[in-house]
Amino acid sequence: MTALPPDLAQSAIDTEIAKARAAAPGGDHPPRDFPPYRGSALRHPTHPLIPVRDPEAVELTGPAFGVTDVTDLDRDLTRHHPGEPLGERITVTGRVLDRRGRPVRGQLVEVWQANASGRYAHQRDQHPAPLDPNFTGFGRCLTDDEGRYSFTTIRPGAYPWRNHTNAWRPAHIHFSLFGEAFTQRLVTQMYFPGDPLLPFDPILQSVTDQDARDRLVAVYDHGLSVPEWSLGYRWDIVLDGPAATWTEDEEEAR
Repeated sequence: MTALPPDLAQSAIDTEIAKARAAAPGGDHPPRDFPPYRGSALRHPTHPLIPVRDPEAVELTGPAFGVTDVTDLDRDLTRHHPGEPLGERITVTGRVLDRRGRPVRGQLVEVWQANASGRYAHQRDQHPAPLDPNFTGFGRCLTDDEGRYSFTTIRPGAYPWRNHTNAWRPAHIHFSLFGEAFTQRLVTQMYFPGDPLLPFDPILQSVTDQDARDRLVAVYDHGLSVPEWSLGYRWDIVLDGPAATWTEDEEEAR
């Protein structure tokens, strides 16, 4: 089978995205099986969800966290190793809010990401890009009384993901929020403004509403940039309501 030239292959995936979005039900969320995102065909639920009969038992047997478990070191992904990581240092901050704009306090926020070369520190990532011995790509913090979170990290690189010909994931950071219980976990992704790969990414483009897609892209904030240290990005997370931040049904999305 002869592969299509890159420009024709991209035209084909663009057409496929347009058809899938046109066929999607109303609302912000696409169907769990979104054909342009090849992995969704294999990983979306095909059976009814199993109800949790005893939610309190889940909390008793699950992991626990608190203020003493999360330190300031956890929020700075550049300080987890003896040396300095490679790449562009950034500060990412924002607020976790409910639908009325009220702060959601004391929430565990976790992030994970690729390094500046676009590679995860994970044995399943065999992308031939260099690993950084001084960057693992994982951090966490608790929101403060204003619902604010903050991370210092390295801007991740793009990477190929074999979804289609010439497929590259735009730079992104995965976010996880646990709410008040581990059964309430939400997972989403933050993207960077001006990234030329955004229009070509089937995962981002599977979000059917343009405003909802825009809410997944951080804003560069020069006031958050630290002189001679880091560039600043602001990204608020709204948990519900018309301005809610889109979250994933599948926690394994790359």
